[in-house]
Amino acid sequence: MARIEGVDLPRNKRIDIALTYIYGIGRTTASQICDEAQVDHNIRTQDLSEVEVARIREVIQRAHKVEGELRKETAMNIKRLIDLGAYRGLRHRRGLPARGQRTHTNARTRKGPKRVPGRKR
Repeated sequence: MARIEGVDLPRNKRIDIALTYIYGIGRTTASQICDEAQVDHNIRTQDLSEVEVARIREVIQRAHKVEGELRKETAMNIKRLIDLGAYRGLRHRRGLPARGQRTHTNARTRKGPKRVPGRKR
């Protein structure tokens, strides 16, 4: 089983799809990584040699910010906005959409389940 950046990649998926299981790598980036590491896109993860896995791992470490490092940077960016008192920071603090979406209806993902006033518990 290929383990890259602390993530076990699924064995029976194509490598360009399996790489998307790593936080910070999408379809386009996965394709670019395969090209740069000179690995066939259609090969299954279980069929990779150790040399190919090492090349993929080296490309990711050299050129991409993924997993913990990327999560930490994202969290720090949000914290910076909150500390500045920026409008986007206030929206993050209140748990509301930060990019101009409507909140009269929808926005349930950010606001959480609907709260009904006066309901007996």
